[in-house]
Order: sequence, then structure tokens, then C-alpha cells
Amino acid sequence: MTAPLRNVEYRVLWAAEAISSAGDQLAKVALSILVYHRTGSALWAAVVYALTFLPALAGGLGLSFLADRYPRRAVLSASAAAQAVLVGLMSLPGMPLVALCLLLVAVQLAASPANAAQNAITREVFTDDQLYLRSQDLRGITTNTVQLLGLAGGGVLVTAVGTSWALAIDAVSFAVAAVIVRVWVRDRPAAGGDHSTWFSATRWVFGQRKLRVLIALSWLVGLAVVPEGLAAPLAQQLNAPSAAVGWLLAADPLGFVAGAYLLSKFASAEVRQRLLGVLATTSLALLALFLLQPNLVIALVLLALAGAMGAYIITVTATFSTWVPNELRGGAGGLYRTGLRVAQGIGVALGGVVAQATGSAMTAIALAGLAGVALAIPTAFSWTRVRHAVAAGA
Repeated sequence: MTAPLRNVEYRVLWAAEAISSAGDQLAKVALSILVYHRTGSALWAAVVYALTFLPALAGGLGLSFLADRYPRRAVLSASAAAQAVLVGLMSLPGMPLVALCLLLVAVQLAASPANAAQNAITREVFTDDQLYLRSQDLRGITTNTVQLLGLAGGGVLVTAVGTSWALAIDAVSFAVAAVIVRVWVRDRPAAGGDHSTWFSATRWVFGQRKLRVLIALSWLVGLAVVPEGLAAPLAQQLNAPSAAVGWLLAADPLGFVAGAYLLSKFASAEVRQRLLGVLATTSLALLALFLLQPNLVIALVLLALAGAMGAYIITVTATFSTWVPNELRGGAGGLYRTGLRVAQGIGVALGGVVAQATGSAMTAIALAGLAGVALAIPTAFSWTRVRHAVAAGA
């Protein structure tokens, strides 16, 4: 699985993303603590956390095409440098709350072309499909491991060094990423050039049935993340200690890491494509088992297994990127990630509404699983038809 790391360019791209992701996890915790301490308002803390999510949606659709229009190394390094400056300003003691919010919006907007460029460059680095898929496995494992570490130690570290220093560390992480990308990633000409415009990739993607089915498979994750938004009420319903909230949040990414590792080690790209529908359906069926009112241990096992099955999303993402022409890959990747994040946001919100209406987090999770299975089964059949058509050269 570590074979992609033998490639110097990928090593740099992987390290840059890991460094900036770790800084981001720290910054999210720091901002939440800073805003809550300054305002005493849970609403303001929630608003600021939402600002780490919402601008990326607009940027994903509106700015990702820059990774096709301009050289991708330049886009990636310039975006990271801009984020370093913006987060550095956020770290200044006494920064007004409104200014913090505006800077945070700018940081998230700058992240969109960077993410698009990162994905597109990686596909250019690896022309071999198997090796490219392994690179995405490693990326997914790293991202979820960083998330686990952030859940485990972010609050402790922020308490130890203070919010301003935590944000300063995030700024340094972006600066380091910008430098190493500029020095060690090969410069390539713009893939799309002047032909890349707003939404040109979006129009092309939705004209391709095989890509529409892959997008549908990715949107199923929106129901799979419902337990994430209900960790606190679920722990209360399970009569578990307050520490169990962290355990419930960590179960899914921990399972995801294990699932990604096993798929990468034992399944070829062809086998994984064949299993996509089964894995997607199973990940949601496991949530439906919350109808049985499990205890804490069984709930953790179910969430971890669902996370492991949910590692199918790596294959979906890699296949999507492979099937998109290089000159459209930045904009198409932005569309894909935006759809995925919108689905997750809507899923968590609907889960909260159902939990409030029924008075039960378990019921909301189970209903999300049942709805997901009902949507996953026809999507899986559509995927089988698409896969056979592609194999036949249609």
C-alpha cells in the first residue's frame, strides 16, 4: 500500500496535505473555543464552525476550474500561501470577531482551487490505475487518522498552547505546504487553458451517465454520516458516560481506516469496482440495525463496521477522477466534492430533525439506514449496468 510513496512528487503532495489537514483540525478546535470564550454564545460558536463548511461549497463550484485554467502547481502553492497569510492574520490576539469570520470565509474559498489542483496533479503523477487507487487509499487513511488525532488531542493542545498559537501553527502548516509543493512538484502546463470556464466541467459531467451514477453513489454518504451529528444525544440515550461521545465520533473514522487498508491490501481495482454497490448498501444496512436498540459496545461495533464498508468512497472518487478528461479534472473534482459535502450537510441536518421529532437518536440513525438501503439498491443495479457498458467499450 505504501508503493505510491516511492514517487517523490506524490510524497510531497501527500505530506503537504497531511501537514495542512493536521493544522486545520487544530484550527477548528481553536476557533470554536476562542469564539465561545469571547461571546459565551453556543450559537456564535456554531455559526463560526459552519463557516468552515459553507464557503467551500461555493468555492468548489465556482473556483475549482482555476485548477484547469492555470498550471496546477502554481494554483496549489499560491492557494496554500494565501491561506497561510489569512490564518496568520486570524492568529493575531484581539482580532475582532467579524474580521475573524471574514478571514475564515476567505480561507475556505482559497481551499477550493487547492483541493482541485491536488487531486488533478495526483492523477497526472500516476498514469497506472492500480497505483493511483493505492495513492488514494493512503490519502484516505491519512485524512481519517488526522481526524482521529484531532478528536483525541485537539482540545488538549489548544488548552496547552492557547488559541492564538494554535492558529499560528495552522498558518505555518500552510506555509510549509506552499514551499515544498513549489520546490518538489514538477511544473506542468495548464491542462485546460482558456477553454476552462465556470461550470464547463459541470455541464460535461452531468451529460455522462456513468459519472452521474458515481455521483449518486457518493451522495449515499450523506445518510451514512447521520450518526456523526447525533453522537451526543446517542451517548445520552445509551446511558453512557460523557467520554462516550468521543468514542462514538471516533468509531466511524477508525473503521474507515481499517476498511481502506484491507481493500488496498487484498482487492484489485477491478474487484473493488465490482463491490461498490454491495459495500455502499451494507454500510447503510448496518445503521438500520440500530432499530434493535443496541448497547454502547454493539453501537460502537456497528459504527466501526459501517465506517469500514464506507471506505468504498475511495474507489468511487478515484474512478470518477479517472473517467474525467485531464483538461476538466479540476472543475469536475470541485463539483464532486461539493455534492458530497452538501449531501453530508443535508444528511446531518435531517438526522437532527428526525431525532428531535421522534425523541430518539437511535430511531433517526435507523431510519437513515433504511432510507439509505432503499436508495442504494437501485443505485447499485445502475452501477452494475454502467460498469458492464464501460467494460464493453460502450
